[in-house]
Amino acid sequence: MIDSLKYLDYTATVHYSADDEVFFGKVNDLITFEGTSVSELKDAFKESIEDYLETCKSLKKSPDKSYKGVFNVRVPANLHKKAAMFALQHHVSLNDFVKTAID
Repeated sequence: MIDSLKYLDYTATVHYSADDEVFFGKVNDLITFEGTSVSELKDAFKESIEDYLETCKSLKKSPDKSYKGVFNVRVPANLHKKAAMFALQHHVSLNDFVKTAID
């Protein structure tokens, strides 16, 4: 089970703090929210996204999207070499090999 919420193009992870008796969520370092019930958490999530988008609009800044399709993966050098050799032998790019493996 993945504890997450989705709204527009944003996905947040959500958790519960037993010490504070509050649900809290995070999209990124800028977008966080909390609530004392599930419905309050969902409302706070939507409000935080809307507030973020309004702030970006007023600052004439493009909002960051949750995923851009680019990420770095650190692997040991020998695994990198094995993956590159596999891709070469199968006449695909290393990028396409990784995409297929993830898919």
